[in-house]
Amino acid sequence: MIYIKLLLIILYTLLISVFAIISVFIDRSFTVYFWVSKIYSAGILAITGIKVEITGLENIDKNSNYVYVANHSSQFDITALQYSIPNRMSMIFKRELSRIPFFGWALKMGPYVMIDRKSIEGALKGIEKAKRIMRDKNYSIVVFAEGTRSLTGEVQPFKRGAFHLAAKVGYPIIPTSIVGTNKIMPKGELKINKGTIYVHFGAPISTDMVKSKQDELKLMKQVRETIIKNINQNSK
Repeated sequence: MIYIKLLLIILYTLLISVFAIISVFIDRSFTVYFWVSKIYSAGILAITGIKVEITGLENIDKNSNYVYVANHSSQFDITALQYSIPNRMSMIFKRELSRIPFFGWALKMGPYVMIDRKSIEGALKGIEKAKRIMRDKNYSIVVFAEGTRSLTGEVQPFKRGAFHLAAKVGYPIIPTSIVGTNKIMPKGELKINKGTIYVHFGAPISTDMVKSKQDELKLMKQVRETIIKNINQNSK
């Protein structure tokens, strides 16, 4: 059964990636791309039999821009957020993913932000591109502040890049807590278990007063503590 699911996911990903690439040529506002990503995430959830429960939508203005900062423990975090976030959104992804035929090409050609984690210069270029997309295309952006997936599901120490970006663009941060994805598809495993993913959007946290590195570190601590608190409240 697992192999049938994986085959369906691969074929579906290939099909949707082709549509996403075509959409880039016909719509430079990426509006079509956004809806294709929504359809893609809904399809993946349907194929795998996974449900998503969303709370905290009252904290979000669909017409505003945010930096969504989330915890990360599974590949299904991305699917869950694409499905859940009501704003047009971009994500920061590692350069290695761009080499995957069709899927990686769609990421690179769309509004998503490729970043080279091994290069400081590449990271800075990624931040500048994220700023342009948020301001010019009216997009929110998603950042996994841990930098990599957690093996245990426990929230790892945050990296400062997400908060440096938030301070630069001046948009509020939405602390985003994801619960359950590590049980559905743990890091390093291909098996996909049925279950429910819980996504909670916390109240926006202003970045207006962030003027220094110390301010960024305080903001980082506040956001991390909020995400952990909401994870504990939404764990079932």
